[in-house]
Amino acid sequence: MSRYSVLIDSSVWIEYFKFGGIEKLDRLIEEDLACTNELILTELAPALMLKSQTDILEGLQAISLIPLKVDWEIVREYQLMNLKNGINKVGIPDLIILQQVIDEKITLFSFYKHFRLMQNHLKFDLISD
Repeated sequence: MSRYSVLIDSSVWIEYFKFGGIEKLDRLIEEDLACTNELILTELAPALMLKSQTDILEGLQAISLIPLKVDWEIVREYQLMNLKNGINKVGIPDLIILQQVIDEKITLFSFYKHFRLMQNHLKFDLISD
């Protein structure tokens, strides 16, 4: 079992910044259950730096960071499973995130609907609302 609890996807962070908070995410942060990885930070950091939102970037970097170990064979298997089941247009970054969630046995918090679709074929915990 991992020491991490909930990996917060970039879709959640974007909504969080856009609307000034999400109650569930606020709770996860307060309880020190939220975590991130370098992939998610890399998706978010350039836009934050461009907009000179260094305070937000520093806050993100203060959250627990999960080391990212990509298993490319598993990522390819997930993409093949998606294609066989009509789940199209899932990007490689989201497959890497999914692989990490399953490997670490943690929950994913994401608003992207393709993760809900993939739950029909893979076992992982998802917060999506």
